[in-house]
Amino acid sequence: MRIAVTGASGFIGGAVATALAEADHEVVGFGRTPGGWTHPRARYREWDLDSGPLRADRDFEAVVHCAALADDWAPLAAALRANRDGTRTVVRSFPGARLVHLSTSSVYDAFVPNVDIPESAAPVRRFLSSYAESKTLAEFELAGTDAVILRPHAVYGPGDTTLLPRLFAAVRRGRLTLPEGAEVRHSLTHIDNLVLAVRRALDPATPRGTYNVADDAPVVLADVLREVFARRGMRVRLASIPYRSAFALAGSLEAVARARRRRPSLTRYAVSQLGLERTLDLTAARTRMGYEPTPTELDGAEHW
Repeated sequence: MRIAVTGASGFIGGAVATALAEADHEVVGFGRTPGGWTHPRARYREWDLDSGPLRADRDFEAVVHCAALADDWAPLAAALRANRDGTRTVVRSFPGARLVHLSTSSVYDAFVPNVDIPESAAPVRRFLSSYAESKTLAEFELAGTDAVILRPHAVYGPGDTTLLPRLFAAVRRGRLTLPEGAEVRHSLTHIDNLVLAVRRALDPATPRGTYNVADDAPVVLADVLREVFARRGMRVRLASIPYRSAFALAGSLEAVARARRRRPSLTRYAVSQLGLERTLDLTAARTRMGYEPTPTELDGAEHW
């Protein structure tokens, strides 16, 4: 297939574009960063979605839309421009192409635990971040199209620039304080499993619709973090703060940050993502896409 991949200069987009090129598809990766992705059997083109629809080289059989502003503290206008309007631009740029849209489990209600949550639990009416709101509205842009929407949670693996790096940066004097000590269940998504889901979604036999994607079974987040730290030779003790206390503290920090026009050191969104259960029902992906993910895998984590 001739496939366009947006966001190819990022962690997820780059991994997707590389895997598809390795599978002998004709891949063109698009991104804002000059020289942001390379592969000996593929091409890369600069394209800022803010500039509007693509005017040339639009003859693709499929497009995987990975480009996004994944920042929970971004101004809402900026998040909408990147995520909602960017999705609209992609739809207009590739008429007739099969569209695989990388969404997020953040579209579910962040104020409460998500326990084996099905796809039907979204959309919701309340949000803890501009990221969640804008990604929800991005899904609305796909109404009536022949799109496959994938909702992963906590994507990790080699090349990760967000999840684990932020946790590493939060370690203070050998201690990492987390809501409820991160002793909560999560459906994590290894980048290889997400790539697998994309490949299944590209199959014309896969019905259009929305699918949760994650590793084979949920894990306790604290157990995963302890193993990652051990593999990296980091002596880190996980400390616990009650969820309600952490949530209230984050709310206060957000208020101060708004007044001072700064970024808070902690957000309510981050607290909710770490301190409440976030597990996904994978029934639809397994039965309708033939998705068979592997368990959570930390081999090689010492080099991530």
